[in-house]
Amino acid sequence: MRPPVSVPTLSRRAKVVIGSIAVLLVLFTAIGTLTNVYVDYLWFDETGFTEVFWTELQTRALLFAVAGVATGGLTALAVYLAYRFRPAFRPMSLEQQNLERYRQSLEPRRTLVLTAVAVVVGLFAGFTAQGSWETWLTFRNAVPFGRVDPQFGLDLSFFVFEYPFYRLLLGFAFAIVILALIGSLLTHYVFGGLRLQTPGQKLTGAAMVQLSVLLGLFVALKAVAYWFDRYDLVYSDRGELFSGASYTDVNALLPAKTILVFAAAFCAVAFFANVVVRNFRLPAAALVLLLLSSLVIGVAYPAIVQQFVVRPSANEREADYIERAIASTRDAYGLTEVDYVDFAEENTGDEVDTDAALAELRADDATIPNARLLDPNVLAGTFTARQQIRNVYGFPEKLDIDRYTIDGETRDYVVAVRELDSNSLSENQDTWINRHTVYTHGNGFVAAPANQVVTGQEGGEPNFTSRDLPTVGDIDVDQARIYYGELIEDYSVVGAPEDATPREFDRPEDGSDGEVNNTYDGEGGVAIGSFFRQLTFAIYYRERNFLLSGAVNDASKVLYVRDPRERVEKAAPFLEVDGDPYPAVIDGRVVWILDGYTTSDAYPYSERMELGEAATDALTGTGTAALPNEQFNYIRNSVKATVDAYDGTVRLYEWDEQDPVLKAYTAAFPGVIEPRDSMSQELVEHVRYPEDLFKLQRDILTRYHVSNPSDFYSQNDRWAVPADPTQSQEATAADEAQPPYYILAARPDEPDATFQLTSALNAFRRQNLSAFISASSDPDTYGQIQVLRLPGNTPFRGPQQVQQSFNTNDEVARDLTLFNSEDSQAVFGNLLTLPIGANGLLYVQPLYVEGTGENSFPLLRKVLVNYGGRVGYADTLSDALDQVFGAGAGDTATDSDDAGTTPDTQEPATPTEPAEPTTPAEPTTPPADGGATTPELDQAVRDVDAALQRLEDAQRNGDFAAQGQALADLQAAVQAYEAARAAAGGAAATPTG
Repeated sequence: MRPPVSVPTLSRRAKVVIGSIAVLLVLFTAIGTLTNVYVDYLWFDETGFTEVFWTELQTRALLFAVAGVATGGLTALAVYLAYRFRPAFRPMSLEQQNLERYRQSLEPRRTLVLTAVAVVVGLFAGFTAQGSWETWLTFRNAVPFGRVDPQFGLDLSFFVFEYPFYRLLLGFAFAIVILALIGSLLTHYVFGGLRLQTPGQKLTGAAMVQLSVLLGLFVALKAVAYWFDRYDLVYSDRGELFSGASYTDVNALLPAKTILVFAAAFCAVAFFANVVVRNFRLPAAALVLLLLSSLVIGVAYPAIVQQFVVRPSANEREADYIERAIASTRDAYGLTEVDYVDFAEENTGDEVDTDAALAELRADDATIPNARLLDPNVLAGTFTARQQIRNVYGFPEKLDIDRYTIDGETRDYVVAVRELDSNSLSENQDTWINRHTVYTHGNGFVAAPANQVVTGQEGGEPNFTSRDLPTVGDIDVDQARIYYGELIEDYSVVGAPEDATPREFDRPEDGSDGEVNNTYDGEGGVAIGSFFRQLTFAIYYRERNFLLSGAVNDASKVLYVRDPRERVEKAAPFLEVDGDPYPAVIDGRVVWILDGYTTSDAYPYSERMELGEAATDALTGTGTAALPNEQFNYIRNSVKATVDAYDGTVRLYEWDEQDPVLKAYTAAFPGVIEPRDSMSQELVEHVRYPEDLFKLQRDILTRYHVSNPSDFYSQNDRWAVPADPTQSQEATAADEAQPPYYILAARPDEPDATFQLTSALNAFRRQNLSAFISASSDPDTYGQIQVLRLPGNTPFRGPQQVQQSFNTNDEVARDLTLFNSEDSQAVFGNLLTLPIGANGLLYVQPLYVEGTGENSFPLLRKVLVNYGGRVGYADTLSDALDQVFGAGAGDTATDSDDAGTTPDTQEPATPTEPAEPTTPAEPTTPPADGGATTPELDQAVRDVDAALQRLEDAQRNGDFAAQGQALADLQAAVQAYEAARAAAGGAAATPTG
């Protein structure tokens, strides 16, 4: 017999050192964790959402404790019982001699080892369980849907709320039994209850009893799992083209699962009987029978039915189940009441009835006058160049579209707020004092009518009707300071005693090089007047200035979590928040409006998608946030949220009052969601149909607009979301989806313009247009989705084909060569599809030109239109319509693209640090189009080159007066060049008015 192996021991000093290090690690971890929790609590307390904080914390703690104690405790109990009933005497064998050393090592530490096993297993189980807190809350607060599943006759709430929780419980039960079984086997083996290599009996009586009970419990749980597998068939993907139970699932797999329930129950009884019989032959035979049954009737039989019964006539066999899938998917995505309008049969693709179209254009006073020429995805640089005022301010990459009613007229505007851009601070501004106590907020609301540009010297620029600092214009803004926004990344320390000199930079002072400072007096922020609070935030941000800086005083507050989307996600963690918040002026204050979604992945028979993937388009990540890539098959725009840009107040409104998922969360978090009627009428007038939801719905409609099961199965009328034609060839090749667009237009057969979100849909794997979908944002018709269906037997041009017709047009091609030069580049704006009258679709696209210099920005130069294959290309929308339909066709568009010269009141506020003027995007050489050359044209080219050279010299010398004169000379030279070119037979390229 081998001597026992001695266990090395540590010296007392080593034990003290190791113990001290362990204590310090635990202490620092505990302090960090408690600090994070406390700072979180302070934020919830400041915003008034402590109900969310405590409910989530208590629920997580409850699940952690229950799962941890149950898993760790029962596993430890099984190990203890295995040790408790170990054999007193073990037969002498080489195996047992080898195990003796481990027994001697474990015996003195058995309590410590057992405790460690329980703690480690319990911690893993607890951390896993606490992440399912929403599953528990929805189960506990489940409400009926009022609709039943067609297969089992159960209310849908069972599948959405109860079934996921039962599956969670079953999973933990399996985990506990498996861990207990593993622990018992190891313990029995180490202490001689299980002898793998020793002759004679392999198991002691106690070991046989314990293992039989655990195996019986496992098989019993398998019987329960088979029972729940029956309900899981409503999520089956066996049908391939549709979701939910198929013919094979219902007629082959469902009976098989029921039979397997009884087979597993019989097998479990056999294992429990072995407690008395003490012979594994019976349970082993039962287990083999279960395995064979699961293979034969659970796998082989359904496969045979699928292959030889369903596949030969799948369109007929699956018809009833396809109907279920269509109805359920439409319901899950809010598409049960879509209004389908058929395009007039007399329209035959490129054969256009010009007289009828002209009559409709002249009668149109809703769509054409509101045709949007400003693209919010292009003009961020223009807004920055003309309205930034100071380098610390900025605008997001993607601007927003909203509508306002001014003097009784409703029109859509490109809007943005002048935010503090944390990334734009210069090196000398980037100290802790400046970054966190001086540059604390943005200032100002900027808006420009979406159908206007400025004429004159500043031609092609937006007509800023709300602008400058302080904000002036036709939209009244009483509180224009922006302390919460999309670009603000840092925390700010604000507030000061009443007699203190204001330190927060607010805006440049009018008519001087000075500045106006401000002290924040809003309700937002967490007070840090006490030493304990200052210490807390010093630890949290690892910043000693909270304790040392004189800028932190008894009246100080900390503003943090300042992105509107992050604030709503934190206040309502059960919501998915739309990726595009937008600012609106409500009752004189700037507020961010956001859309919150309730989702589920457990809606029966509904097609599942990846949330982030389905909501991605060509602009995702460029000024809009991507949704998390989580699986789901049910969604509702249940909540409208607002975040006050000055004080950060978050308000959540119940928008979809019929959503059962929201009702469950409302019961779980009472008082957090306000009723819909608490929204002001002004706020309701600014809500928009959300983009991400619309993108999901249009994706579903590409397949589920078909009602006939046979047509659905054949997929011969499938649609597709077109690729964005304005992106580069590489992006288009990657199939980046065309974004939906907000427009103010009249729907077919509707006299008045409505604010709506729209998208074109192509035929599947073809570029022809198949449908045009729109969702209303107007309060009276909000959420009404209309699909204009085009006849499938006639090819209509889709967005990419229309873009191609623009690019290959002779005049457009010549100008693109002109614009895409060393000094400039052409930028196509959004390609809008506008319904005209009852049977026409008009494409409108602005063409911008942007210089290649560092501070250049896009200017609107041309407008392109396409109707029935006919292309119009001119300086204005009115002239482009005249080219397509004849003189007078664009009369209704005259007001929309002639904003007049910039009024005197629109002079931008003079910044204390003059912004460097930008170089207009103009050519230095004429295009090689083979046109005639005249002395006037040659002279005009020389004048353009000379003006560009003078502008370059003035910029290099920092002479702003000379830059202004050079810009004026350049504008005159360009106009002379275009006039000479027109006289020589070329196409004019005057700036758009």
